[in-house]
Amino acid sequence: MSEDQPKAGEKIQVQMRLERIYLKDASFESPGAPSIFTEQFRPEFKVDINTAVNSLGDNRHEVVLSVTATANRDSKVAYLVEVQQAGIFVIEGAKGPHLQQVIGIACPNTLFPYARESLDSLVVKGGFPALQLAPVNFEALYAQAMQQAELTTQASSDGEIKH
Repeated sequence: MSEDQPKAGEKIQVQMRLERIYLKDASFESPGAPSIFTEQFRPEFKVDINTAVNSLGDNRHEVVLSVTATANRDSKVAYLVEVQQAGIFVIEGAKGPHLQQVIGIACPNTLFPYARESLDSLVVKGGFPALQLAPVNFEALYAQAMQQAELTTQASSDGEIKH
């Protein structure tokens, strides 16, 4: 039995503390302005969400939630907005898969409301109607990413070593 695994009957006591939250990067582009404002605005939206993690030592982790929203009207980009909302989290009592789960679910859940507000503010300052992103189920996204990683591992374990 490895040290990462709890002993039978032992409960894992995980503590997560947000040490700092900050806007790491923000970008807003409106390549169709000003002509886009003279047309009826009924865009198609595309939203991409990603996370990145940097270990800082001493159980501290920087988690960066990147959210990119693109509004297209016909074949024109009305606007493209991207926010990288970051936080420094102290996570104690979690190792291996449990730590990955906290970083992949709890941290983005904490950061998302800040990212959503920053996106909305940039869009409104760009002269467009408010962008109100729906809540995101990070638990489902994490499960999907783990399932995809497992399928990739199975596909590469056909005797071929990939670097």
